[in-house]
Amino acid sequence: MVTQIYAILAFLIIGYTVGSVKIINQGNEALVERLGRFNRKLGPGMNFVVPFLDTIVLQDTVREQLLDVDPQSAITKDNVSLEVDAVVYWKIFDLEKTYYAIEDIESAIKELVLTTLRSEMGKLEFEKTFSSRDELNKALLEQLDDATAPWGVKVMRVEVQDIKPPQAVIESMQLQQAAEIKRRAAISEAQGEKQAAITRAEGTVTSMELLSEALHDPKSRQQIFQFLLAQQYVEANQRLGESNNSKVVFMDPKFLTEGLVELINEPGGPGEVSDSSNSKA
Repeated sequence: MVTQIYAILAFLIIGYTVGSVKIINQGNEALVERLGRFNRKLGPGMNFVVPFLDTIVLQDTVREQLLDVDPQSAITKDNVSLEVDAVVYWKIFDLEKTYYAIEDIESAIKELVLTTLRSEMGKLEFEKTFSSRDELNKALLEQLDDATAPWGVKVMRVEVQDIKPPQAVIESMQLQQAAEIKRRAAISEAQGEKQAAITRAEGTVTSMELLSEALHDPKSRQQIFQFLLAQQYVEANQRLGESNNSKVVFMDPKFLTEGLVELINEPGGPGEVSDSSNSKA
């Protein structure tokens, strides 16, 4: 009889000991209530509770968590409807507040993200929604962090993943972009032609200055006229040869240059005038 009593007591002690030991994994915390009231918070490792009096009402992670918000409709400041989604990185820093201050923390954060995201998108014009994504993330982070602080939660980062405008708006953007590229190409081509014309004009002016200086020398004047005439003759033949509908007639440039020389040396010609001028000088 005594042996049975000892066995029962030993069984109760072992059961009590096993029931009072609670193992909390690393990265988690647990809340303990005693007789329906919050008693204490359990950290990672071995913890002891009073069986039948203490109850673990919640065990949750305090590591950083990810909340992916599905694409939702939003309207910009200039009344463009689009779809936008975001991801939120958050963590629990006070498990007691998270459990007793809000019913469902993830649903609460998700609804808060949607409301804040729509509000911030309504402040932006459509064309600025893509370029202002960093500013949008910062604004969302500040508002969400302030709103979730009473819940024992800290929002670490907010990232707007994708912004999808309607197909009609996308096609309009593509047409606008194509027109802008065409306009830039036309401007570049016009600037190139302008620069080429300036370069040709500068070359012509330089050539005329050099030619004017050379014509002051009577000895080289005849050779200059012969060279210019031969150059024009060759270029004319080349242009005629490039045309499919042209008939090319080749002439010996000797006859042309000799005619030009006679024209230069004839009385009253350029050579005669220069020589007279030199003799008077």
